[in-house]
Amino acid sequence: MQIGRYVLLALMYIGINMYIGWHGIKWFESLGLESQMGQVIYWILFYVVALSYLLSLAIKGPVGRFLKVIGSFYFAILQYTILLFPILDLALLIASLLGWTPSIHVPIIGAIVAALLFILLLWGSRNNWSTVIRPYSLAIEKDAGTQSKLRILVASDVHLGHIKGNRFLTKLIKISHDVQPDIIFIPGDLLDGDIEPFKRNQMNETLRSLKAPFGVYAVLGNHEYYGGAVEEFVEMVKDAGIHLLQDDAVEINESFYVVGRKDKTAEGTQYGGRQTVEELLKPLDLEKPILLLDHQPYQLEKAEKAGADVMISGHTHRGQMAPNHFITSRLFELDYGYKQKGKMHALVSSGFGSWGPPIRIGSRSEVLQIDVTFEK
Repeated sequence: MQIGRYVLLALMYIGINMYIGWHGIKWFESLGLESQMGQVIYWILFYVVALSYLLSLAIKGPVGRFLKVIGSFYFAILQYTILLFPILDLALLIASLLGWTPSIHVPIIGAIVAALLFILLLWGSRNNWSTVIRPYSLAIEKDAGTQSKLRILVASDVHLGHIKGNRFLTKLIKISHDVQPDIIFIPGDLLDGDIEPFKRNQMNETLRSLKAPFGVYAVLGNHEYYGGAVEEFVEMVKDAGIHLLQDDAVEINESFYVVGRKDKTAEGTQYGGRQTVEELLKPLDLEKPILLLDHQPYQLEKAEKAGADVMISGHTHRGQMAPNHFITSRLFELDYGYKQKGKMHALVSSGFGSWGPPIRIGSRSEVLQIDVTFEK
């Protein structure tokens, strides 16, 4: 049954790409490039690109890395051609029924479509690499001892791997120097999945330069589990001086707690499960402020009832490429931004990095600057 499902998915993927590739063939034919050998070469190159991400999983080394980068960009092209081509075909069909002959304009139409895709990718690339700082100001009605204020820098979903590496980390370090936070949070998906580029490029050494007076605290996301090297990654991150919390709570300066949950993925029996938020917060002094890191923004009401004052998440990327945000907004009570849930402040970031294509349309690469005041 499982094999049959995979075969069906593979056939669907091949069929969708055949539909997309057919449009390219028709455009080339309209330009006079219609030799049989040319079509053979076209389809070979097209499917190498279309299957490059899957091929990268089997091919190691520089070739595999190159294929993964090509495949990542192709995912963006795939999404927008799937959205665009049916509308285009329907418009051309209606035009032909009304007596217009669109076939003679195929070279111009193809050029317009190609230009539109190029502009989308260019705009999306700019949104992906041009990071913004989102400021938030929160008040927690609790006594935090000698701590009256706290500045937090949040960088979720960094997705270190073949595309995002040491240069991207260095950018985050520079932002932290500019913001000068008291504490830094990384709420999951620091790793893109595969640990190989993280190790090969010694990104843990670069991470050592990410510092704050009260330290850097992180939790795991779903992609660390997908990579299959959780224990090794945990040790490398700890060696870089980052406090990795897995269903743990730490009291900072006898003033407030930082609590980090295992990712929801850990609820699977193969990962040993995770504590409920109630179990995690029950032993704490609820008279003190509690800052909760949970990668996936599920069950806000349970976190609020358990006593969390702030819950910080990522995971959603705000859909990363529009109109995917219509999906994430229905999957999560809060898929992006800020919401007050009872007395709890909930924040979800669209993320510093990106998964798959380094393209963002309708979202931006961002870090959060959260200025908290404690008021009894």
